[in-house]
Amino acid sequence: DMTFSFTDLITNIGILFAIFIINKWIFLYYCIAVTIIFFLEKTRIKKFNERDKRFRKISEQNTGFVGELVRGLRDIKVLNASKSFLKMTNDRINSTNEEKFKMSTVTRRYTLLTTSVKDLLDLLLIVLFIFMINHEHLTIEAAIVLYMYRHKVFNLLTLFSNALEWYKDFNLSATRVFELIDSKEYRKEKFGNKHLDKVKGQFEFRNVYFSYNNNKPVLKGVSFKIKPKQTVSFVGKSGSGKSTIFALLAKLYTINKGDILIDNVSIKELDEDTIRGNISIITQNPYIFNMTIRQNLEIIKDKLTEEEMIEACKTAELHDFIMSLPDGYDTLIGEGGINLSGGQRQRLAIARALVQKTEIILFDEATSALDNETQLSIQTAINNMKNKYTILIIAHRLSTVINSDCIMFLNDGVISNIGSHHELLKKDKEYKKLYEMEMEKNQ
Repeated sequence: DMTFSFTDLITNIGILFAIFIINKWIFLYYCIAVTIIFFLEKTRIKKFNERDKRFRKISEQNTGFVGELVRGLRDIKVLNASKSFLKMTNDRINSTNEEKFKMSTVTRRYTLLTTSVKDLLDLLLIVLFIFMINHEHLTIEAAIVLYMYRHKVFNLLTLFSNALEWYKDFNLSATRVFELIDSKEYRKEKFGNKHLDKVKGQFEFRNVYFSYNNNKPVLKGVSFKIKPKQTVSFVGKSGSGKSTIFALLAKLYTINKGDILIDNVSIKELDEDTIRGNISIITQNPYIFNMTIRQNLEIIKDKLTEEEMIEACKTAELHDFIMSLPDGYDTLIGEGGINLSGGQRQRLAIARALVQKTEIILFDEATSALDNETQLSIQTAINNMKNKYTILIIAHRLSTVINSDCIMFLNDGVISNIGSHHELLKKDKEYKKLYEMEMEKNQ
């Protein structure tokens, strides 16, 4: 308690001042004794914090490992790797305990040393009192009073030591936090302050260059323009830069060179709400909350009406499935949407995007892991949304992009061709080759 400590501090300083008035030599002795113990405490805190820093780092790593263990429990069981993971967990717990024990050892050793030094100083103080009484520099009564108040003097040091320990502990915690905030690995997101109340859905990339962590460039001068309400697909081999385009549109990363414009305004100037509040991304495996279907949609929009919810689910080709469930929209889904198939999770994610009423919907290889029948239902949902939203699709299967207004073919970080499906079949050999290979697989 800081108030109690402050009161103690004032009292003990007063006692030290009284000792100075009674006898200056004893006052000097106390000052020397306090200085010796202070340096011992300072060394203890330094050694302890060195150990504490190592302990926290190991502890954080082990907490992350346990989190991964819980998330991957199913795969661990299937892979029959329980024993090896159990051994690894045991080794990590032992290493944490060893580091904790070393911290305790530092405290115990210095506590023993400090206590021994205090006892020695008490003995020397008694010797000093006897010497001064014999030479009539001090009365017996004054010596007893001064001796009885020695703990109050040493309490000054304890209070100061505690304050130093609190400061060191806070400083260590703050350092760990700011290492993450200020590190190059975890750069703080920066947005502009320009807000657009209503985004139309027009995109433009102007000579965009980008690389992850200043490594090999992923995008090498990409330029294109997308009109509002268009359905545009990005196709190309793995690593050609398709997903990176989506990440840059949502400003998950900052471009190295060039510019990205939304409704003719640079993404550098726009605030977070304008960028993120107007874009929905549907991924291969969207996260579904452990709630009912209704709650999964209501959490996106306050005061969601029954009509809005049903309309969104009908557009997403999900309404009929929901009505076949015993509890309909009040069916509990389970953690991570475990009670739904991959296609149903994606259609629910589409319904969430429609409820959110974002003008731009991005499909990031959303159908690549689905069977043909489920893929067809997702394609129908996309067709229901066509000409009502700006829809961008990253396609692994070219069969999903045939109906797009425009297809952009990426090759090694550049857009090598733009056109409709039929146009690209005629003018781009690489596109034609990919399409023919896919047709052969499906036969």
